[in-house]
Amino acid sequence: MQANNEIRGERPNAVDKTVLERIKAAVGPKGFTMEPSEIEPHCQSWRDNWHGWVPMVVKPANVEEVAAVVAICADSGTPIVPQGGNTGLTGGSQPHADGTEIIISTSRMNKVREIDVLNNTMAVEAGCILADLQAAASDADRLFPLSLAAEGSCQIGGNLSTNAGGTQVLRYGNARNLVLGLEVVLPDGRIWDGLRGLRKDNTGYDLKQLFIGAEGTLGMITAAVLKLFPKPAEIQTALVAVPDPKAALALLSRATECVGEQVTAFELIQRRPIDFVLQHVPGMSDPFAEVHPWYVLMEVSGQGVPDSLREPVEALLGDGLAAGEVLDAVLAANRAQGEALWKIRESIPEAQNHEGQSVKHDVSVPISRIAEFLERADRLLEAAYPGVRCVAFGHVGDGNMHYNPVQPLAGDGEKDGVDFAAEYGAINRIVHDLITELNGSISAEHGLGRLRRDEAKRYKSDVEVDLMRTVKEALDPSNIMNPGKVV
Repeated sequence: MQANNEIRGERPNAVDKTVLERIKAAVGPKGFTMEPSEIEPHCQSWRDNWHGWVPMVVKPANVEEVAAVVAICADSGTPIVPQGGNTGLTGGSQPHADGTEIIISTSRMNKVREIDVLNNTMAVEAGCILADLQAAASDADRLFPLSLAAEGSCQIGGNLSTNAGGTQVLRYGNARNLVLGLEVVLPDGRIWDGLRGLRKDNTGYDLKQLFIGAEGTLGMITAAVLKLFPKPAEIQTALVAVPDPKAALALLSRATECVGEQVTAFELIQRRPIDFVLQHVPGMSDPFAEVHPWYVLMEVSGQGVPDSLREPVEALLGDGLAAGEVLDAVLAANRAQGEALWKIRESIPEAQNHEGQSVKHDVSVPISRIAEFLERADRLLEAAYPGVRCVAFGHVGDGNMHYNPVQPLAGDGEKDGVDFAAEYGAINRIVHDLITELNGSISAEHGLGRLRRDEAKRYKSDVEVDLMRTVKEALDPSNIMNPGKVV
């Protein structure tokens, strides 16, 4: 459900023909398309129906071609929508519907330029698919830890532009923590070459951090130097039944005290989304004989010999059981069983879609306040919308919850999907007001795009909004880089 979907209509072209001809000359016949059937997928989001239109999608082969196209757009005042794998969730990579913009896609810029095993880095182009980078690192006996549901199609440039999170932030940090250097085309067409694989560089502003998380509004990321890590030799995965979120947080504290930074992932899952998975995803089965109210999917990894972490994990689960934090647990016997447990977690978004309209929230609060948020948010929404089915799951180890109220069942509040969709803004206000009271964020990892741009203005201070606008105006005074997004 979205509050600001654009309606399909005629396909306008408001970009001057001479500009399009100049772009064609800059990138050659393989570097652009004006064919509507080829443009269409770039203008439609893969979820939530964001839709717009452009007269041209440009697909440069290298940074020099990107720079040439951006310089033409800067000269003519033509707005640009940078686009990677088009897997975003907030309308940040979709154009508007008036045909005034062009899309610059990084899909042809997909080379791994260098892997430096001794420096534990790899230099890659922005169009590389995330899963391909994971595989390239693995082939070099290294780990690139960024991992998220869309990794088979999302591109690293988009991951960095949105400061992607995922399942291993607890141990390795967000995307911005995995970057040592960037190559960026600035809004005037100049190239900033910041591709340095240095862990120490105290020579002024850390410019790369301006562009990470900026969603293409300050410049276009064309390449990056990424951090690599030793590939884990030992992984233990457990699905743990817990009585409530407070117990889950106590177990997290116990786990970090027991095995420290070897806790790679710690996901909290309410029972309701697991029921959705069992009902709607073929081949899934409940790992437990009894139903429990909450679950934790925990992964611990390290460099030890196989099964060297099994005993510590069994011990912390046993201690948790004695303390009342654990009701039951399934500890995977091998990697295949561990992947089967992860499939339950990864199938939740798909399964939830079968349950009707929902209002999706990507929020974060201090870890110590997660239980309070969930309890209070459920109570507020159930009072306002009798029969609402609150769905909660997420990366509790780093404070990020996906909190998605789903429409009541027919006969339980008698509110159908259309009626529930109309409550989008009111539900957001309830959840986001509470998040702000708890000193949290209304967007933990999905970004602002268009979906939450105006919402963010309500919750950010005037000083913070002014600082963001000042940076935008300084770097992109003509507002040609992804206009109408973020700020």
